[in-house]
Amino acid sequence: MRFSNTFLDEIRDRVPISNVIARRVSWDKRKTNVSRGDYWACCPFHGEKSPSFHCEDRKGRYHCFGCGVTGDHFRFLTELEGLSFPEAVQQIADMAGVPMPLADPVMEKREKERGSLIDVMEMATSFFQDQLQTANGAKARAYLRDRGLTGRTIETFRLGYAPDSRNALKEFLAGKGVSKDQIEACGLVVHENVPVSYDRFRDRIMFPILSSREKVIAFGGRAMSSDAPAKYLNSNETELFHKGNVLYNFARARRAIQGPGRGDQDDSASGTIIAVEGYMDVIALYQAGIENAVAPLGTALTENQLELLWKMVPQPVLCFDGDGAGIRAANRAAELALPHLKPGRSVRFALLPDGKDPDDLVRDEGRAPFDKVMSQAKPLSEMLWSREINTGKFDTPEARAELEARLKQLVAVIADENVRRHYQQDIRDRLNAFFQPQFQNRNNGERRGFSGNSRNGRVNASKAGPKSPSLISDRLARSGPVRGHRDNTALRESVLALTIVNHPALMIDDYDEIAAIEYDSRELQRLWSAMLGAAAAVAGPHLTRDYLTERLEFEGFGSLIKSLDQQVRNARLWTATEEAAMEDAREGYRQALAFHKRAKALRRQKMELEREIALATEAGDGEAIVQLIRAQQEVHLEGVRLENQEAIIDGFGVLSGRVKGAANH
Repeated sequence: MRFSNTFLDEIRDRVPISNVIARRVSWDKRKTNVSRGDYWACCPFHGEKSPSFHCEDRKGRYHCFGCGVTGDHFRFLTELEGLSFPEAVQQIADMAGVPMPLADPVMEKREKERGSLIDVMEMATSFFQDQLQTANGAKARAYLRDRGLTGRTIETFRLGYAPDSRNALKEFLAGKGVSKDQIEACGLVVHENVPVSYDRFRDRIMFPILSSREKVIAFGGRAMSSDAPAKYLNSNETELFHKGNVLYNFARARRAIQGPGRGDQDDSASGTIIAVEGYMDVIALYQAGIENAVAPLGTALTENQLELLWKMVPQPVLCFDGDGAGIRAANRAAELALPHLKPGRSVRFALLPDGKDPDDLVRDEGRAPFDKVMSQAKPLSEMLWSREINTGKFDTPEARAELEARLKQLVAVIADENVRRHYQQDIRDRLNAFFQPQFQNRNNGERRGFSGNSRNGRVNASKAGPKSPSLISDRLARSGPVRGHRDNTALRESVLALTIVNHPALMIDDYDEIAAIEYDSRELQRLWSAMLGAAAAVAGPHLTRDYLTERLEFEGFGSLIKSLDQQVRNARLWTATEEAAMEDAREGYRQALAFHKRAKALRRQKMELEREIALATEAGDGEAIVQLIRAQQEVHLEGVRLENQEAIIDGFGVLSGRVKGAANH
């Protein structure tokens, strides 16, 4: 039904939005200011450790600075709890103590009809469940048992069996007083050029498909006979069911990632949403303890289904079989996602071993093999790059130009300007690194550009080709991160430590993350231990810079802090200094920490690849060596990109003049 703006405004004004949201979150006591109606919590729409979800009673709005969701009372109920808009209005009106306006007779009739169809679908579900336990369902039970499903799992997903009969369900529903029109409106019977309808699903294992409100709206049926024209058959489109707008197991998966303890598992199989290909994949993963998997309904992923995934998490994982068909499906999904990318919103791709599906992986060995596949999920940019460079040889200028043109055309469809720009830069970096071997002398390993010439085997430096990614330009060599690597204490680590010394209030919001920082420098390891001990000994409001520096100087760290300060000021990284505003210090610290974590991860990857290359060389596995060296080049390229990006960020604040007199310190 339609509601007037006056009515909606009235009930919104009567109910603080914090009252609506408080039923689904726990407010963060450190950041929330109840007297001002200003509330913070960990976002219920995506998993996180630090509270970035903000709601203001004065404005009647909420916003998450992590995943970007925003809305009012009604949107919160419709998007998080799956209510329809009229149901959300009803709930807010009840909280406000305001009676609902008279309903539109036409809309009221339609809603009533939908409700009656839901009741019919529930009857059909119970019928199929009962049939699975009869003698007729013995073969179906054996099949499910052979697939490793327990009775508890079968009950959880309400699996059933449609008997091999043209009229069994139709007669059952008719006996319950369900009209012929209702049965047909639910898509439970079909007409195929015959005057009398008959059951759509016959001799099939039945998978109920639930709405976001966990009501049965459709079915999927798996044929028991090998002669059936379709192995899997879905309900047709009805008033209740629109296939492209539904994901199998959506409500249960969403509930799984919103449950307690999920917020600190962002990179595991349990901390995101995983889209797999079929019903049985979802169910097998659930039984193995992975409850956050969903599946499209027998067709390629649609834009609406992708939006459903993004409503739950900013970066879902799309899991495909590693065979040719699976890779083609992954590539289609990649192209589907590209136009809709936004800052912080993307997809990753996990490719299963060839010939395996999730059910195969978890049936014998539990979830560990599947978790390993998830840990190796590729970002969208890597998926596109791998696809394009595996299409042929690039040993001529024309072939290289064609590759570059294809990649540029791919990313041109990205609507968000900032994301598109970063993809374009990523392509340039990858192409430069990929084409470098084209300019190498294979006999002596020296570099020759297109115009390079040599005398006595030496390349004229002024005419040499493009520099290798492993070489560092003069500008980059003078930059903070590279210069810092050559110091006894890496500049990045100095920034992290000194920022907290000068702005210890940062520990109040992010203590767990800060306490977990691993330093390479032994001096900083000792300083960090002393600083965490000092912070633990005092209440939050009393954790000031003066208190912290006094404690650290008393413990003998005064000269180290002075040297860190001098190092940081020489590099003009003003966000780490005492003079920086808190918000600038927080932003600089988060950037430095992100670079620090990524650099450590790349270092671990590099060491692991070096070990694998040594093993492959020992074994004489030439194909593996080529693949590993290519992966090593990618890791190296990522390191170069990281250094370049950090160098740019290092200089940004100084050039913008955000801190007066920073250059004079």
